[in-house]
Amino acid sequence: MASYLKYVIPFIFSIIFNFSAIRAQGLSYQYQVCSTNKFTPNSTFQSQLTTLFSSLTSEASKNVQFFNNTITGTNSSYTVYGLFMCRGDIPSDMCNHCVGNGTQRLSTHADCTLSKAAVVYYDECIVRYSNRSFFSTLTMQAGYALWNPTNMTNQESFKTLLYDTMNKTTDEAAHFPTGSKKFATRETSIDIFQKLYCLAQCTQDLSPGDCRSCLDSLINFDLPDCCAGSQGGRVYYPNCIIRFEIYPFFRSLSTAPTPSPAGLVPPANSGENERSRSRTITLIVVPIVSLATFLSLIYYILRRRARKLRKILLRKNFGEESSTLEGLQFDLATIKVATNNFSLENKIGKGGFGEVYKGILVDGRHIAVKRLSTNSRQGSVEFKNEILLIAKLQHKNLVALIGFCLEEEEKILIYEYVSNGGLDYFLFGNQEGKLNWYQRYKIIKGTALGILYLHDYSRLKVIHRDLKPSNILLDENMDSKISDFGLARIIDIEQNRVETKRIVGTYGYMSPEYAMFGQFSEKSDVFSFGIIIFEIITGKKNGNSYGPNQGEEGLMSNVWRNWTNRTPLSIVESNMKEIYFESEVIRCIEIGLLCVQENPDDRPTIAEVVSYLNDLTLELPSPQEPAFFSHAIDPKIVMQQQGSSSNSSVVASIPFSINEMSISDFYPR
Repeated sequence: MASYLKYVIPFIFSIIFNFSAIRAQGLSYQYQVCSTNKFTPNSTFQSQLTTLFSSLTSEASKNVQFFNNTITGTNSSYTVYGLFMCRGDIPSDMCNHCVGNGTQRLSTHADCTLSKAAVVYYDECIVRYSNRSFFSTLTMQAGYALWNPTNMTNQESFKTLLYDTMNKTTDEAAHFPTGSKKFATRETSIDIFQKLYCLAQCTQDLSPGDCRSCLDSLINFDLPDCCAGSQGGRVYYPNCIIRFEIYPFFRSLSTAPTPSPAGLVPPANSGENERSRSRTITLIVVPIVSLATFLSLIYYILRRRARKLRKILLRKNFGEESSTLEGLQFDLATIKVATNNFSLENKIGKGGFGEVYKGILVDGRHIAVKRLSTNSRQGSVEFKNEILLIAKLQHKNLVALIGFCLEEEEKILIYEYVSNGGLDYFLFGNQEGKLNWYQRYKIIKGTALGILYLHDYSRLKVIHRDLKPSNILLDENMDSKISDFGLARIIDIEQNRVETKRIVGTYGYMSPEYAMFGQFSEKSDVFSFGIIIFEIITGKKNGNSYGPNQGEEGLMSNVWRNWTNRTPLSIVESNMKEIYFESEVIRCIEIGLLCVQENPDDRPTIAEVVSYLNDLTLELPSPQEPAFFSHAIDPKIVMQQQGSSSNSSVVASIPFSINEMSISDFYPR
């Protein structure tokens, strides 16, 4: 029923709009642009302008839809040029009325009364004047756009239809020669219930080529920026206009019916036939409209009840924040359709708290759907945290949250689909070694910008706490996007450090003060970023820093040894195919070493890191020995927590041993 009624309701509204469009007779003022270059009051130019306005209104009363005129002065500074163009489908009395209103507005409005050039746009006409000649000249300034704030459901297919129909309409309008009326309308079906209506028009003084250029500019540049996915829009420029709606807004240009040939008399029973036809139409239309109204009422009641239940569930889970999240809530049926009922073919991965599926929404958007495991208590906490946090964040280097679903024991997160997957796939997986240096450097800089937004430029100060290659996704252009905010924390802008008893994150990327004392800050993310830099350059995991075999050299140890031996480039991944810039690689290694300093106060802020990456002339501080190079975590305790994976996410609150000489146990505070 819902799929049927989504067509019925727009259909009923289109009937209402159609009726309104036919009945409306008033003018619709849109916009005006008046120059700041003013003339002197009561001057000769003002007298000339008054004469011009008089000629325009006089000509508009003669059933003329376009007219331009020049009032020549004794010298060029007193000459004024003007024109009007009425929309090609309006009757002559409305054209006359519109031109009269336009000239009056330009001569009396405070912003325009002394301007040397101005243009006013109505839905029914354009009136323009200037102290410089503009006839037969294409002007792409002083434009105006207006659009319906409601978007179409299936935007991609609608945009394709819109551009195709609008181009055909402009072809027809621009076909007429210079001096002829350049106006065209067109309608086409969107589906069985909806139609698209388009209009295009140019001033008659333009050549066909200039007319087409003007309309092309509106379609290719202005339309995509303002209104291509909306249910309606219009763009005005001094020489041309376009408009589209999903209801009929223009008048029919069909000619009057041809009179019957002389001598032919209508049948005597024609009146009876007409009454019979009217009864038939009534018998068909009334039941259809009644049924549609009845079904619409039922649909409205069901939707309202479902919406009320969702609000109750939302408030139960998110409290006062629920009011800000309503627009992000999806129903389960929509997600099932998008993912083909969570089919295996759509499954693209499995995270710590559930499975991930690829899907396509009805509007054509590709999405990644993270389905929380129903028996994951910890995942439920992170589910709420991620929604409340990432819904308030928006940056090109962060994965966008499109919405969520909280229904029938299901907890689902919906993200934008990032086509190339995680960075770890390119560093350690099947695509290992396929990144060139340009791409690696781009990923480093993009990730830094994403962290900078979290720390300094968002409305909140956010500490991610789980930065690692698998949480950095790459789009089709290999631009990096930080993901997975389930462990992230918001802290006060002025707060430098926070302590917690619940240590969460991934071994190999956790800063020492966080792993041992539960202290985290923005410098904790900087530490993780330094590890990521090393992994991007070397193509190796930072697994050995916490591994059981103390004979093996960890990644940071290897980087530091080669740095002190003045052989930093020996750590670069051997199968990197492209030529790299040695200065960039060495600078990134040095920045990485600064990021992993043991004392958080010695690490740079992420803002300083971004400056170091963008300005190669900035001198960097000398890095000291990195964290965990001379101090090791007790391997037995680490193995108890991380199991068989040295790169697994953990939640811990058990003691660590700082080094082998210590006889004390240290607990997170």
